Amino acid sequence: MPDIIELLKTRRSVKPIEMTGPGPSPAELETILTLGARVPDHGKLVPWRFIVFEGDARAKAGDIFAAIFKETHLAATEDQIEVERNKFMHAPLVIGVVSCAKPHVKIPLWEQELSAGASVMNIVTAANGLGYVANWLTGWIAFDRAVLDALGLTADEKMAGFIHIGRAKRPPEDRDRPQLASIVTRF
Repeated sequence: MPDIIELLKTRRSVKPIEMTGPGPSPAELETILTLGARVPDHGKLVPWRFIVFEGDARAKAGDIFAAIFKETHLAATEDQIEVERNKFMHAPLVIGVVSCAKPHVKIPLWEQELSAGASVMNIVTAANGLGYVANWLTGWIAFDRAVLDALGLTADEKMAGFIHIGRAKRPPEDRDRPQLASIVTRF
């Protein structure tokens, strides 16, 4: 298992189109999801849940995306519709993290939503720690009510994001990172 500091220093997001299989084994997926649930959660509210898309479920979700895209973009070309249909087909595994924040007397919605974001990042880190690559994406499918309904979200749930997990086809390149001097102040 890699050193955690080195892992965090070298982790990169890889575009799903640059991913291949195989994906995580059932035991590795259980580890990834277990670590996704091991985040700060004030009040033990569990303000998130997971939707796993693997195998044929990726294509089934893609059919939903394509149908809704076609319905809402009447001028869309067949190529554009196919792009939407194939959104989940590049990575062998996609995990949707649903934010289930609910009004609470002591714990603000914002704090619960941050917990869902922490869950997403733990999933990304866990996947990388197991030797996979990952990418946290949203896009229109994370905000379209018809898509969310079709994926089984309730009216008060939001999609925190979709984490695409697989193996890199080639070594990922780094990107520019902010200089600490430009983002750190001292009080």
